[in-house]
Amino acid sequence: MRGYALAALGAVSIAFASAPAGAKQYVDYSPQKGYWDINAVSVDPNHVDDYLTGISKSLVPVFETLKRRGMIDEYRFMSRIGYVKDSPNVLILTHSKTTGVMDADRERDQAVEAEINAAFSEAQQDAAVAGYEKYRTFIDNGQWVDIKMGK
Repeated sequence: MRGYALAALGAVSIAFASAPAGAKQYVDYSPQKGYWDINAVSVDPNHVDDYLTGISKSLVPVFETLKRRGMIDEYRFMSRIGYVKDSPNVLILTHSKTTGVMDADRERDQAVEAEINAAFSEAQQDAAVAGYEKYRTFIDNGQWVDIKMGK
């Protein structure tokens, strides 16, 4: 009997938690300017160190160029503690102050590409990522907006 009571209590809790609470944007929560671009990657747990070492050589210079050019203002890498098969265990995050950086800008985009290639040739880029396909799978890529709770 106690099990049924707990199950009923759980069902009621879920019902109240999922019922619309009448939350109002900019009153109860506020989307913040800019967005995070988050790549979720599944890396064979035996190769996480190899992958992180490789992206430190291949992506950090790119992200530093994007920062200098004002296209991003922050970047992060996160590694999961623990492992779940076919789930991401490495996150690659970049933050931009505005979605306007996604707009095409031929002059800017070509200048960024030239700067990246001058610092890190295509051959170096190819060498840095060689072998990734054996132990890395992209799971998700999305743009996320920070939310501030309250007024």
